[in-house]
Amino acid sequence: MTTSTNTDPGTVLITGPSGSLGAATTLAMAERPADTRPDLILVGRLGERMSRVAAQARATGATVHVIDTDLSRLADVRAASDEAKRLVDEGAVRPLRAIIANAGMTAADTRAASADGYELTFAVNHLAHAQLIGDLIGSMATPGRIVLLGSNTYHQNLPRKLLGVPPARWRDPIELAMPAPADQKPSAQTSGVAYSNAKLAILYYAHELQRRAPQGIGVVVYEPGFMPGTTLSREQPPAVQRIGRALARVPGVSTPKVSGPGLASLALDARWAHLRGGAFVVKDEEREVKSFAVDRAREAHLWEATRELLDRA
Repeated sequence: MTTSTNTDPGTVLITGPSGSLGAATTLAMAERPADTRPDLILVGRLGERMSRVAAQARATGATVHVIDTDLSRLADVRAASDEAKRLVDEGAVRPLRAIIANAGMTAADTRAASADGYELTFAVNHLAHAQLIGDLIGSMATPGRIVLLGSNTYHQNLPRKLLGVPPARWRDPIELAMPAPADQKPSAQTSGVAYSNAKLAILYYAHELQRRAPQGIGVVVYEPGFMPGTTLSREQPPAVQRIGRALARVPGVSTPKVSGPGLASLALDARWAHLRGGAFVVKDEEREVKSFAVDRAREAHLWEATRELLDRA
């Protein structure tokens, strides 16, 4: 653990930097004035989109390092953590000031398993980031921030309700991590519940993480707003993706162009420096979560279950 000044933006590590929100966030950070621009570590699958975002960020003058990582493989995540620590230790980047756990997905078929045998939605949205943060938090500079990506799907807010997106149905985390039985037919309902459960897990995890984090590290959860048509739905059937793209054109819905800079601000700007304890920020405003999303017993149990699941892999 190192200490940096409040004015030093240091380095930000972001997962999923090539997707819609991730790309917008990455470029929003890269396009800042030089004295407020962080170094960037981009963690995700190397490909055309990643290369394009990295090139655009470098063109602004930003220091950018790409770590090719499949977040559905915990061995890849651990290797990414090692590489990020090497970059910091060797001075290739400035001290690590923020982690943005942005990457996410919704698996259309909850029977699908990750390389480690876990349900894909839970594996990528929660377990991968728990592994990454657990590996790196001791190497972070203070003051520092960890930003997790949340969603109001956990309680089915009005836009999601109108679209039939189901709320979370919490169960033991070990059960949530297991793929659905082979005889269970895939459906939008089961896929949606898995996603909402993962987002509720992120809230519980954020609260417990803050209790265990070193002094000077703040943990917050960001909800970018209802943002249909993004790469989050890439695993969904084509018909669902078409609906999402159509809804993205409706006035008033969130877009990566707006929410990306908001996410960058949450990781870097002084206006948010006071936030702790898994504070929930929706777009540009701190909000209270539903009462059932704050549960000390569930949070402690999720923490221990997560450790068990990571240790198994």
